[in-house]
Amino acid sequence: MQAIILAAGMGKRLGELTKNNTKCMVEVGGIRLIERALWILDKKNLSRIVIVVGYQYENLISFVNSLKIHTPIEYLVNELYDKTNNIFSLFLAKEKLIQEDTLLLESDLIFEERLIDLLIEDERDTLALVDKFENWMDGTCIVVDKEDNITDFISGKLLEYKEKERYYKTVNIYKFSAEFSEKVYVPFLEAYAKVMGNNEYYETVIKLILLLDKNTMKAKRLSGELWYEIDDIQDLDIAETLFIEDNVERYRHLMKRYGGYWRFPHLQDYCYLVNPYFPTKRMKEEMVSNFDVLVRQYPSGMAVNSLLAAKCFGVHEEHIVIGNGAAELIKGLLEELDGRLGVIRPTFEEYPNRWRERCVEYDSKEDDFSYDAQKLISYFTQYPIDTLVLINPDNPTGHWLKQEELEKILCWCREKEINLILDESFADFAEGERVSMLSEEVLCANPNLYVVKSISKSYGVPGLRIGILASGNSAMTARLKKCVSIWNMNSLAEFFMQILDKYKSDYDRSLVKIRAERNRFYQELCKIKTLKVYESQANYFMCELLNGKSSEKLAGELLQDNILIKDLTDKISNGKQYIRIAVRKSEENDRLIKFLKERL
Repeated sequence: MQAIILAAGMGKRLGELTKNNTKCMVEVGGIRLIERALWILDKKNLSRIVIVVGYQYENLISFVNSLKIHTPIEYLVNELYDKTNNIFSLFLAKEKLIQEDTLLLESDLIFEERLIDLLIEDERDTLALVDKFENWMDGTCIVVDKEDNITDFISGKLLEYKEKERYYKTVNIYKFSAEFSEKVYVPFLEAYAKVMGNNEYYETVIKLILLLDKNTMKAKRLSGELWYEIDDIQDLDIAETLFIEDNVERYRHLMKRYGGYWRFPHLQDYCYLVNPYFPTKRMKEEMVSNFDVLVRQYPSGMAVNSLLAAKCFGVHEEHIVIGNGAAELIKGLLEELDGRLGVIRPTFEEYPNRWRERCVEYDSKEDDFSYDAQKLISYFTQYPIDTLVLINPDNPTGHWLKQEELEKILCWCREKEINLILDESFADFAEGERVSMLSEEVLCANPNLYVVKSISKSYGVPGLRIGILASGNSAMTARLKKCVSIWNMNSLAEFFMQILDKYKSDYDRSLVKIRAERNRFYQELCKIKTLKVYESQANYFMCELLNGKSSEKLAGELLQDNILIKDLTDKISNGKQYIRIAVRKSEENDRLIKFLKERL
């Protein structure tokens, strides 16, 4: 068996990266694409590797020759690389193609070794590697039947995205038998090129062949193996993350993205904290049905959206501000306030990061992350502050202060003329009667109170970026409304708030579900003897590792299982190892428990 690599293209979309080198010379993790591919192929006892080169081919040949690959390498030069497409490159290799069985691949791919093994180990002689269609994939898709026959080719322009579950994408790695090449593919290739010219793609010939006889080539389905096609700098960025070999480094790299994990479709996110039971399917369908008008029209301004928020949360319009996520409002509020900021460590860093040099920190680690109203009052009486931040339930510990405790703190803050920022982003998840200060009566009686709520967390829509801030201090809310841009919310977020009232009963049911699953999940986690699981009234658990294993190492290992958790060790910094795990649906939580048991 031989391999043929098509490497003549220019890679214009990669800009400066391909100014002096062909696309396959681009580096991912310090290794060039062609280098990685050749190292993999060199292990497979191939008779030879044929590379069709073109753009900047002298540099490519010189580099490949320096790699000391043991498999013989031959080159074919496509002098017309800038006037032809890959059908011409393969046409140049047609005589090689018919001489023996061939692995055919394109050079702008990064892939793990297992992909090549899958083709070699499969007894079927002519195969196309295919993977389930994902949104990052471009170009033609295919449909595969139960017998692995490729039954349809669908141009990228004609994809029905509502039907995407039935689509597959060719990886552009194939196995051709010599007989298939000689008797079928090459004759079709020659005829097609003669009629249609050289500015076409070799895949079109495969499509034509399969339309005439679907049994000619079979699909070889992937099941989670890694690969990526590099067309532009965004592809390169994602590939850098996917193919970092060191687990810990890969974890660090992924965490620096701060989200966007839909670009990694197999990843299960236990790091970011979202209600998995809301919005409902029906609510999402209503949003989808209005997508065209929402995406094509401007959203309303702050005045209208404040009315929406006031309606949803039962307060007066002049007492509430709606933001592009709670983070926008936290930033704006802390820029308006001054003095010393009291925080409880460990905490959500968005607050202390804004007043880093003026923070007075209460360390909850001393009491195993537990505290009550009296402890906070005593500490901040001894170390005076102007503003206190209280996250309830707390993040990352899940610690919860009940109604009477909150009222003590609120009363003390009012008497001492201390601003109280009460973050209720996770309050809806708490058991029993909902404890909230988000009411017109409480706000009016306590103009020093600022209630912050991230809609992303409890309502399960982080992509919409919605947050609210409510206060009886209408002068402050008016200033905050002027601080943000007039269109600080997009139309999808506005529409979500507009229809939210219709789905309040569904939302309440979602909270019942997540509380029940949280309790079950807690019991299962506690069965892992190497974990100390802290009780939580939020939708996550903080856990201490008791077996001496590094939390970051565990997080890196779980990435191999496509599971993302939060490493808390640096945040807590007490010499022990901690992680945070979000509560997802039961089948997903059971999967995490399985891998935790294996890793711990």
